[in-house]
Amino acid sequence: MRLLHTADWHLGKVLKGIDRTPEIGEALKDLLEIVRKERVDLVVVAGDLFDRPQVSAEAEALAVEFFLRLKELHVPALVIAGNHDPKERLEALSPLLALAGAAVRGRLLLREEGGVVEVQGVRAALLPFVSERVLVKRLWQEAEERHRTYAEAMRRVLANLESPLMLAHFALEGVRPGGGEFFFHLAGSYAVPPSVLPLGARYLALGHIHRQGQVSEAPLAWYAGSLVQLDFGEGEEAKRGALLVELPPNGPPRVHPIPGRWGKPLRTFRLKKEELDGRFSELERFPGYLRVVVEGRLSPAEKERFYRALPHLLALEALGEPREEVGGEAPELGLVEAYGRYLEERNRKEEALLARFGEVLREVEREALEVGA
Repeated sequence: MRLLHTADWHLGKVLKGIDRTPEIGEALKDLLEIVRKERVDLVVVAGDLFDRPQVSAEAEALAVEFFLRLKELHVPALVIAGNHDPKERLEALSPLLALAGAAVRGRLLLREEGGVVEVQGVRAALLPFVSERVLVKRLWQEAEERHRTYAEAMRRVLANLESPLMLAHFALEGVRPGGGEFFFHLAGSYAVPPSVLPLGARYLALGHIHRQGQVSEAPLAWYAGSLVQLDFGEGEEAKRGALLVELPPNGPPRVHPIPGRWGKPLRTFRLKKEELDGRFSELERFPGYLRVVVEGRLSPAEKERFYRALPHLLALEALGEPREEVGGEAPELGLVEAYGRYLEERNRKEEALLARFGEVLREVEREALEVGA
């Protein structure tokens, strides 16, 4: 069997006012061409098709169109929800996507509930992202057992779902991010130790980390990485793209990385104030989106001049000043980021508390969407 492993599309992603959906749509077209040329038998999508609970009609249409085009190529697909995905919406779309040959799981199902399917003669487990509270409550009903950890719960779930092919969306302990991930779903209680991975699996197709790379040899496990570069900062040079995986009847799988050259590149330039004019032509020629961090203060007039001269400049930050964003406006921090900054200002580094705050916030948002639906 030849399968295409992809993940972390993030359709609907908006970066500082720029909708990245058209760039991601072009990447999906290229994936379809790879499926055709490489005679792929199965496509697996390991979570985060979408970037947020509510996305544009264009973003949703691109996802549906991708699976319809796969059906025309007679190639089935397996899909799981990630931490960014609207799980209820994916579940609602699953009957439609099933007509296109895609098996979709938005919520956790154990083996006896349909969490393992057979496709192209291979048993495959589908493990979408599950929050800590939901997972522990799902496995241990009694209140006195609720002290169990996320890692313990994941060990039980992975053992239950153990199959030759496994799709999952979580962060393995010690893995470097690729830029744009929710950090409170990467560390602390959400970091899953590699020791919980089931040795009976031949290949684990992982999503959640935007940096492409192998993270385990036994069992063989890879993150495909995001299709396009999603944010500035750490991971700007990370590998990303998709993976072509050969699963022979016998012997180890063979993984062939497909380097991602999709979407516009993002780059941070760190310059001294006196270097700005001398490096202007380099900034002007950069083919992607820019973030410029300047050592020294800039007047409002100077900032306005650079924003006008460089339409692809999305952030201009002067060290020692309050951080500013596109057009010199104050940054629009999310509640989690704002709470994180509040803790930092008080010299409190409490990742577990921040993670719990973020999870509660997301659950409240999901419930609000359900009420308004």
